[in-house]
Amino acid sequence: MDDNIKLYSEMERYEIININDGDKYSNLGNNDVVIDENGLLKFLIINGGSSKFNFFKGNDIIEIPWDYVKKIGSRTIIIDVDNEFLKKSHI
Repeated sequence: MDDNIKLYSEMERYEIININDGDKYSNLGNNDVVIDENGLLKFLIINGGSSKFNFFKGNDIIEIPWDYVKKIGSRTIIIDVDNEFLKKSHI
């Protein structure tokens, strides 16, 4: 298989790190991606909840445009985005 191809089954264990502020967002398997009708990656959807016990609260999510993904390494997904460009939602 081509070295440039990444399988989601492998990437779901990759940790997401924002080099702008050093924040870690768990791993891709605990989060999600949005893919458009052409198969292009559009957003990372990050679970913004800080507690595992959010049974009665909704989920806070953070949308990170794929343009801010700078590198996919062997075990990490590196993003570089300032908080003002993050879309935070409550579902």
